[in-house]
Amino acid sequence: MRVQIQKWGNSLAIRIPKSFARQIKVDQGSFVDLSAVEGKLIAQIIDEKEYFLDELLAGVKKENLHAEIATGDATGREVW
Repeated sequence: MRVQIQKWGNSLAIRIPKSFARQIKVDQGSFVDLSAVEGKLIAQIIDEKEYFLDELLAGVKKENLHAEIATGDATGREVW
């Protein structure tokens, strides 16, 4: 989709057409992470869900708990 960059105060802005915003599930107030890769502008939608430790730990059950993982012998001054 081709859109035109416009001035917004002292900054520049790209308008996202409503139909495209609906398709990518963003709304006013949504956050994106902007980056430049090889001269290309990349805008990735940021997952706005907040995670809380107690909620995450509530999902840990005997059925989904993995066994101990061997990481090898100490190579420095690690204390086990």
